[in-house]
This record gives sequence, C-alpha cells and structure tokens, in this order.
Amino acid sequence: MVFQMHEIFSAVRLSLCVGVISTALCALVGIPAGCILAAVTFRGKRLVLCVLNTLLSIPTVVVGLLVYSMICRRSPLGFMDLLFTPSAIVIGQVLLALPIMVLFTCTAVSAVDKAAAETAITLGAGRFATAMVAISEARTGILAAVAATFGRLIGEVGVSMIVGGNIWGYTRTMTTAIALETAKGEFAVAVKLGGILLIMSLGVNMVLQSLKGSLRLRTVEERR
Repeated sequence: MVFQMHEIFSAVRLSLCVGVISTALCALVGIPAGCILAAVTFRGKRLVLCVLNTLLSIPTVVVGLLVYSMICRRSPLGFMDLLFTPSAIVIGQVLLALPIMVLFTCTAVSAVDKAAAETAITLGAGRFATAMVAISEARTGILAAVAATFGRLIGEVGVSMIVGGNIWGYTRTMTTAIALETAKGEFAVAVKLGGILLIMSLGVNMVLQSLKGSLRLRTVEERR
C-alpha cells in the first residue's frame, strides 16, 4: 500500500509536535540544571558528569522500556492511561534527551570567561544577575545544546515505537512510519519518508543555526 499524503502530513505533524514540546521541556529543566552544575562545586560532581556522559549513548529502546514499565496498566502510574499516547512519547523523549541539554549547557557555561562574572559582581550584581550574565555570554552554546537535543529527538524511533504503539493518525511519527514500511518490504517508500524526515530536520536546524549566527554576531558587537 502506497503511503498517502495525509498519512505523511499526520506523521510529520506529530514528529514536529512531540519533538518541539520535548525539546522545550528539556530546555526548561536542563538549562537551569546545567547552569547550576557549572557554577556549583560539590563532592561527587565528577561522578554526576560521568553519569551524564554515559547517558548520552543510552539506547532509545532502553528508555522506551523504562517508560513502558512506569506507565503500563499494572504500574503505579497505570491509572493515568498514558501508554500508547503522544504524551507517553514526550515523557520518553524528555528522559532520553535531558542529559544532552544538561551536559551541553554545563559545558557552555563553564567555558564563559570568569572575568565577565567578576565584573558583574564588582558592579554590585547579585547572584541572580551574575548568573544571567553568564547565561547571556553562553547563549550561543546553549542554543547549540537546544539544536543537539532536537536533533537527537527528531530521529529517535525506540521510544516512539515502544510507548507510542505506532498507531496510525495518533502516535505514528516519521521514524516509526519508516520502520513500518521497511518491515513491510516497502523500501522505496521508506527511503522517500527518510528523505522527507531529513529535509524537515535540515530546515529546523537551519533556523537554529541562523539564530546561533545572529547571537554570535550580537556578542561580537557587544564586546566592541
């Protein structure tokens, strides 16, 4: 069966929706966490960084199985009926990509010249204002963290397949559609869907790179 255009639009729409929502949630939690991790020194910090680096390579199917065990009907959260819904995909994607956002943000903030924060403190800035200065200086790196997070999520398939169920018109994303067509032997259709996914990802990342370039230019002008 040839993949119809309305099926493609449905899969594209869901892929973008869950990808953008998951990235936004990762940013909401991960950027503050990364800034705190970069600014605070504590025992076990190296272990935390080591764990985050390890989680960067965690297979998506493992995260999918973990979320499945949390939200299936016999689990403590089973009463919420999240399994095989777009919300379940978002939960899984957030758990998958949050380490990327935290670690990349931490790296970006740690790379900020300490002179900027020291100057802010000298001028009487409080902790919050000083933190805002550091975040402002690291904004291009933080935007790169957002781009990396979105890139990780738009191409994942394990989480979407396991907790989404690949239900047509409801939880079928571009990646699960590609997996389905490949399993059916429709390799030509799968390749076409892969091309659409690549173009879609390229378009989003071009927008993010444009924003990153604008921020970098603005930073250069501010330093002048």
